[in-house]
Amino acid sequence: MAEKGYAPRRKPEETHVAVLMGGLSAEREVSLASGEAVSAALKACGYEVTEIDVDRDVAQRLVEVKPDVAFNALHGRYGEDGCIQGVLEMLNIPYTHSGVLASALAMDKQKSKALFEQAGIPVAESKVVPIEEAAERHVISPPYVIKPVAEGSSVGIHLVHSQFEEPVSQLLDEREIFGDVVMVERFVPGRELTCAVMGDVALGVLEIVPKKGAFYDYASKYEEGGSDHICPADLSASVYYRVQAHALAAHRALGCRGVTRADFRYDETATDEADIVILEVNTQPGMTRTSLLPDIARAAGHSFEELVMWMVDDASVRR
Repeated sequence: MAEKGYAPRRKPEETHVAVLMGGLSAEREVSLASGEAVSAALKACGYEVTEIDVDRDVAQRLVEVKPDVAFNALHGRYGEDGCIQGVLEMLNIPYTHSGVLASALAMDKQKSKALFEQAGIPVAESKVVPIEEAAERHVISPPYVIKPVAEGSSVGIHLVHSQFEEPVSQLLDEREIFGDVVMVERFVPGRELTCAVMGDVALGVLEIVPKKGAFYDYASKYEEGGSDHICPADLSASVYYRVQAHALAAHRALGCRGVTRADFRYDETATDEADIVILEVNTQPGMTRTSLLPDIARAAGHSFEELVMWMVDDASVRR
């Protein structure tokens, strides 16, 4: 039965949802966890659910299953870069989250940062250079971060603290993650903040406090006890509002739909409007019950079940 307090537009007992999970990216295991949590919640609400572990035959599987809605619980390449969205558009199956163009733009850090700048959202200075160049020399003054141009979930992140450190020669052994070019971005000190957008509303701001290291890396995200989540974040009202405004502006600048989560660094020592810097927009945020998006939604009064029901209701084609 649908959870009391939310009246879904698509009646659960009449709606067949295919949960797309797993996939072919470096974030496969995280996607499986998201998909399992979403599937369990939808079943508890009365939906007919088919779980699809996405492989290259996904179009054939979807034709066989004939769902009313596809819930996209994929992360990383092929799942949040516009690829699966294009398949769903071709099959005319309503789906959750952002569409083809917005997904592709958000996944490409260079293109998305250009759009953020145009929208007046502060970004960290960066360069995109051949992977060989970043492995051989400091292309900007440390401290800086090296990251893939098109990956998510902090996959492949390297932090270079000082000019006395050697360049990251191991990049050449990680070409499968990075490709031929990498982004080298100024490291922004300070606090790690994230803000979710649901529809056209910026929800609360959450602060992430990693237990180890200077930023929210892959281990901080997914290892048990890797970080503390403080929601709502302990910020002044003006800073809190600016983070929400930037998150909503970024969501709109990319043309996103459904839910997104924007990540920021907040440097309390800065004296200008660049004290808040956007890092990226996640068009496919993690969806386990302890992920950041559900935490933020819960603090805003939306249970996990209400969240997934709303996302099913919001699903469409031509997004």
